[in-house]
Amino acid sequence: MPKFAANLSMLFTELPFLERFEAAARHRFRGVEYLFPYAYPAADLAGLLQEHGLVQVLHNLPAGDWEAGERGIACLPDRKAEFRDGVGRAIEYATALKCPQVNCLAGKAPDGVSAASLRDTLVENLSYAASVLHAAGIRLLVEPVNTIDIPGFYLNRSAQALRIMDEIGSANLLLQYDIYHMQIMEGDLARTMERALPRIGHIQLADNPGRGEPGTGEINYPFLFDFLDRVGYRGWIGCEYKPRRRTEDGLGWLAPIADFAEQSFAACS
Repeated sequence: MPKFAANLSMLFTELPFLERFEAAARHRFRGVEYLFPYAYPAADLAGLLQEHGLVQVLHNLPAGDWEAGERGIACLPDRKAEFRDGVGRAIEYATALKCPQVNCLAGKAPDGVSAASLRDTLVENLSYAASVLHAAGIRLLVEPVNTIDIPGFYLNRSAQALRIMDEIGSANLLLQYDIYHMQIMEGDLARTMERALPRIGHIQLADNPGRGEPGTGEINYPFLFDFLDRVGYRGWIGCEYKPRRRTEDGLGWLAPIADFAEQSFAACS
């Protein structure tokens, strides 16, 4: 059965950020992820992970000025030096947090830059990051994102990401497959994930439309969870959804899975 991580940038937002770790553990999540750790001392975050018995599953590379609407800089030709500096900063945090992988957001395509230049820049930056992160023992992920929520996002389909990964040819570059984003952009979720399974390093979820918790939209999550178990996905699934009310009010979908996981763990102990 896949393991579920609470995305603390989305869940338990009724609490101050540093209090969300305890809430995640209390509600039986074993791992956490969030957009960025960089606003907090790494030692403080590491202490919270240890205190609550949580695994840091994922965080992103620095992605530009988030508050100003930037959603990554990896495809931007005039931001290469900033991107490389960000890789170094991500390594510092991932190492301190014992985080095995970091995700790269490609960014939005700006006006006046050719498609070829954007692609070449992304390939160059991903090649650099995959190599440097490999030396640090950290995996690099790259994530396609839908263009309804983020118009102009450069990397927006799984096949596009896989072609770029083929060109780079690094075993340290894997796909982050977000079920919500890919339901919007391409559908055919089960077969797409099965075909790409050896190259998927992480999965995220939310239902569609509305990006709510599983069971609030059109995606058949009970089927997908069972399917991913049957095809052998053993990685983490990050819960990156927007609760319709308080987070804990919408966790009913997780209870039977958590029960099963705990029973399986006990049986194996």
